[in-house]
Amino acid sequence: MNALYSISKLLVSTTQLTVVLIITAAVFMFFIVVAVIKMRKLKAENKKLTEMESLKNDVEESYKDFTNGHLYE
Repeated sequence: MNALYSISKLLVSTTQLTVVLIITAAVFMFFIVVAVIKMRKLKAENKKLTEMESLKNDVEESYKDFTNGHLYE
């Protein structure tokens, strides 16, 4: 009888298990939401940097150094 009592003491109820699973799911959902927000911010920043780089390349292509053909002695 004593052994049966100690085994039932180790078992958890379905309510306790449900609460633990809900808390665990909530924590993981929080981390997923934070990761998605960070990913979107990084994606936006990457897009801005790519646009700035393309503008910089356009400016460098439009400017040509005309002193290469001249000989200054």
